[in-house]
Amino acid sequence: QVQLVESGGGLVQAGGSLRLSCAASGSIFSANAMGWYRQAPGKQRELVAVIISGNLKRYADSVKGRFTISRDNAKNTVYLQMNSLKPEDTGVYYCNVAAGSYSYWGQGTQVTVSS
Repeated sequence: QVQLVESGGGLVQAGGSLRLSCAASGSIFSANAMGWYRQAPGKQRELVAVIISGNLKRYADSVKGRFTISRDNAKNTVYLQMNSLKPEDTGVYYCNVAAGSYSYWGQGTQVTVSS
């Protein structure tokens, strides 16, 4: 069983930066994939960024060049560095870890970008 706790969300002006953290209660070393998703009001949850086995990273087109996903296995933590934030980046950001046939979700952290 893995528990995930996100932090780092908040209110920021457009053009600003935030770094989200996702701390796992168990080891993430063997996770197949670790990612960040977001859900804006009235919209479906969407993938923002993911690290696949090893260190292969993929990003949504809307965040390429602005967001960076990274992991620290020693700290069992996944990060999402978000730069040049836009109002359309507003939403609840969720951390997800996939390990074998299991998928774990955090409780989410709110990110609000004002124009």
